[in-house]
Amino acid sequence: MISIVKKIISGMALVVLTAGFAFAAESVVIKGSTTVLPITQAALEAFMKDNPGVQISLSGGGSGEGIKALLDKGTNIANSSREIKKEEINLAASKGIKPVAHVVAYDAIIPIVNPKNKVKGLSIDQLSQIYQGKITNWKEIGGDDLKIVVISRDSSSGTFESWDHFVMKKNKVTPRAQMLASNGAIVTAIAKNRYAIGYLGMGYLNKSVKALMVNDVVASAETALAKQYPLSRELYMYTNGEPQGVTARFIEFLKSPAGQKIVKKEGFVPIAAK
Repeated sequence: MISIVKKIISGMALVVLTAGFAFAAESVVIKGSTTVLPITQAALEAFMKDNPGVQISLSGGGSGEGIKALLDKGTNIANSSREIKKEEINLAASKGIKPVAHVVAYDAIIPIVNPKNKVKGLSIDQLSQIYQGKITNWKEIGGDDLKIVVISRDSSSGTFESWDHFVMKKNKVTPRAQMLASNGAIVTAIAKNRYAIGYLGMGYLNKSVKALMVNDVVASAETALAKQYPLSRELYMYTNGEPQGVTARFIEFLKSPAGQKIVKKEGFVPIAAK
C-alpha cells in the first residue's frame, strides 16, 4: 500500500511517499526543478510499489534551489532543467561534494500565448526584444493592437537560466515582467490573459494555452531530439558522487524502459529515443 501526502508550501509542491506500514528503513530526499517534478512524482509512485519500507520526499522550488541543497548536503537528488554552473562546481569542490549528472529526459522550452492570440510563431530575436521590453505591442509582430504582458520564470529556475542562454543571451529581462515560481503558474497566468506571453517545459503544455513556433520550427519530440528546435535541452538529476542504495535504484528505474514510458506519458522526450 502506498500513501501519498501533498502540501503546497510557498509555491513549492511537497510530496511525501511512504510504502508499506512499517517505519521507513531507508529514506531519500529529492529537491529542485519544477519542470522535472511531474516526471519524478509519477516515477516515484510506480517505483514505490516494488520497494516497500522506503520513504521519499519530493519538492520543487527551482533548479538552483535543488543544486544548492545538494551542495549543502540537504538532498540526495537535485532535479535540474539546466547544467550545473562552473561556480557551483567550484563551490561543490570546496565543500567536498562531487556532483554527478544523470540525464533522465529531453525537453523543449516552448513560448506560449493565450489561444485568442493570432500570432503563430516568433523568431529568437523577436522573443528577445519582447522580453527586453523593446517590442511592447502585439501589432509590431503581426498580432492585434494590444499591449504585451511579459511573464517569466523567476531567477532560481533552471528554465529561466535556459531561456537566458537560448533567447536573452545575457540581456536583462524587462523590470515590467511578472516573475512566477513554477511552470504551472505560467500556464494559469497565460490562460487567463489574452495579452500575455510566457514560456514553459513541454510537459506542461495543455489546451488552455497556445504554443508558438520558434524560427518557424514546431516543438516536438522529433525536433527536440534532433536539436532542430532551437530551445531544446536535457533534464538532469544530480547526485553527490555515484548514487548508492535506494537513490541508485530509483535513478536506474527512471532510466529503464518502464521509467522512460513515464517520461513520455508526462509529455517529455525519453532518452531511449536518442
